[in-house]
Amino acid sequence: MNTLLKASVGIGDSFRAFFTSVKDAFINFGVADAFDILLLATLLFIAFKFLKSRKAGALLIGVAVIVVLTLIAFAFGLNATYYIFSSILKIGVLALIIIFQPEIRDALEKLGTGSVNGIMNFGDQKKKRLLYTKAIDQICSAVNDLSRTKTGALIVFSRTVKLDEIIETGISLNADVNSFLLRNIFFNKAPLHDGAVVIDDAKIAAAGCLLPLTRRTDLDGDLGTRHRAAIGMSETSDAIIIVVSEETGTISVAYDCTLTRDYNAESLRHFLMKKIVRKSDAK
Repeated sequence: MNTLLKASVGIGDSFRAFFTSVKDAFINFGVADAFDILLLATLLFIAFKFLKSRKAGALLIGVAVIVVLTLIAFAFGLNATYYIFSSILKIGVLALIIIFQPEIRDALEKLGTGSVNGIMNFGDQKKKRLLYTKAIDQICSAVNDLSRTKTGALIVFSRTVKLDEIIETGISLNADVNSFLLRNIFFNKAPLHDGAVVIDDAKIAAAGCLLPLTRRTDLDGDLGTRHRAAIGMSETSDAIIIVVSEETGTISVAYDCTLTRDYNAESLRHFLMKKIVRKSDAK
C-alpha cells in the first residue's frame, strides 16, 4: 500500500513539474521562441514531405513511436522501459544515418543545386526561355503522336540536378529537340527504343539511357518497367520524366516521387512550362 502511495505521489510530482514547465514556457514566450517553433515546423514538414513516398518513410514512423514511448517512460518514471528505449535511441543514431543514407544524399544534392528556385535564374533568360519553350513544344508534339500510336516512350527532362551518370549509360547525341527525331528514337524497331531519352540544357543529350528503378512496394501492379523507372528517377533527382504506355497510350509524368497520369498534349505543355520555364511563363 505504501509503495502504491509513493508511486502515486511520484506521478503527481511529475505532472506538476510538467505543467509548471509548460506554464513558464508560455509566460516567457517571445519573438525568438515563435521563430524557433516556425523554423522547426518548416524543417519537419520538409522532411516529412521528402520521406513520405519513400520506403524509409515507414521506418521514420517507427522511430517516432520509439521517441514517444521514451518520453512517456521518462514522464511516468518507468525506469526500466526508459533505460531500454533511451539505449536504443543512443545506439540507433548511427544506424539511422546508415539506413537513411540514400535519402540524406538526395536531399543534400537537391539543396546544393538550389532546385527550389528553378533553372531560369541566371544568364540570358529570354534566350533560355525561347530554347526551353521550343523544346517543350517539340516534346509535346512527339508525345502526342506516340500516344496516338501506342508507342512506348520514356523522356527525362533534367532541371538542376546534373544527370551525367545517367547520360553515360546511353548513346550521346547532343542534338536539337525535334519531334521527328524523338518519334524515330522510340519507334519499336529502333535499337534505342527501350531506353530513356535525356533532355539536358534544351537538347537531346543522349538516348537509350538506363534509369534506376524505384524501391517502393506500394505501387499499382499494372505499372510496368518504364513507369517504375520514371518514379525511380524522380526519387533521385528533380527531373521531370514523361512516360507513354505502349499498352494504353496513356501519358504520365513522374515528378518529386509522384506519378500523375492521363495527360494530353495541352495539359502536358502547361505542366512543363510551369515547372521548367517558371510559373509566370505558363500559358
